[in-house]
Amino acid sequence: MFQSIIHFFSKAIKTPSIRKKIIITAIILIVFRLAGHIPAAGIDRTTLTALFLGSPLLSLLDVFSGGTLANFSILALGLNPYINASIILQLMGYVVPSLEALQKEGEYGQEKINQYTRLLTVPLAAMQAFGMYALLKGQNVISDLDPLSLLALVITMTAGTVFAVWLGELITEYGFKNGVSLLIFTGIVARLPITLSQSASVFQSQDILKVILFLVISIVIVGLVIFISEAARQIPIHYAKRRTESGLGATSYIPLRLNQAGVIPIIFAVSLVLLPSLLGQFLANIPNPVVADIARTISTAFNPESISYNIIYFFLVFCFTSFYTTDVFNPDKISEH
Repeated sequence: MFQSIIHFFSKAIKTPSIRKKIIITAIILIVFRLAGHIPAAGIDRTTLTALFLGSPLLSLLDVFSGGTLANFSILALGLNPYINASIILQLMGYVVPSLEALQKEGEYGQEKINQYTRLLTVPLAAMQAFGMYALLKGQNVISDLDPLSLLALVITMTAGTVFAVWLGELITEYGFKNGVSLLIFTGIVARLPITLSQSASVFQSQDILKVILFLVISIVIVGLVIFISEAARQIPIHYAKRRTESGLGATSYIPLRLNQAGVIPIIFAVSLVLLPSLLGQFLANIPNPVVADIARTISTAFNPESISYNIIYFFLVFCFTSFYTTDVFNPDKISEH
């Protein structure tokens, strides 16, 4: 197996077009990681670390940002505003006739939707930047800024998100496809050494059996995920007007995938189900005792270990999976195409 992998990579490197894509993609990823270590000023690092350890939503966002959010770098927001903008436009495609018409326009329509997604990313990033400042200020992580300094901070974080989106599109155009997804994957992988080092620091010799069991379960789960993701039923299509040498119509296939929606419903569901907990933590520190008590109740109800959290999480995953699958595999649209 390893010889096949080595042979594949050696053959890929010897191919000029693939080698060019690899070099361009590697350079852009290096720039992305270097920019993620440029910190923003006025942050108490110790308090910031403690805040992220106590907030599941912030920890989740930090994973998708590749650690830039916990470091509060200029790329602190990462690609989250762009992902949210993309999901919002997909949802609006069902209620706005003009967007629905663009979705049927093929490559031209997709380009216009991508342009609208970029434009929507800017105000979403600005709002998220201000919300992040308000949260950190309430937790005494960042000092009170004057209007000009606050405007500079919001503009810096918004520009960081736009810069990350631009890097992702450069990868898509000149490197490999799905550049934004590749940046997200790079950020997640970049957190692995830190996670492994933290796990190794608390490792004890009597835990060797638990570690082996964990590795076995991890391999089995990864295998099952790949099996489910690749599972598909080939639906044959016969074109009566296309004649072949045998005189029969040409045949092609539509892959009816078992998991049409991928991980998008899970990401969206986790973000929504953890949002009340984040708001509860923010409102729990305000002077009004009634609102503070309600905020603490909400934080307790949406604790990841509570039953209510898991029930709502399951319901959101089910709903978003059904909705996204209908959008990705729409029989009416497929028949029209």
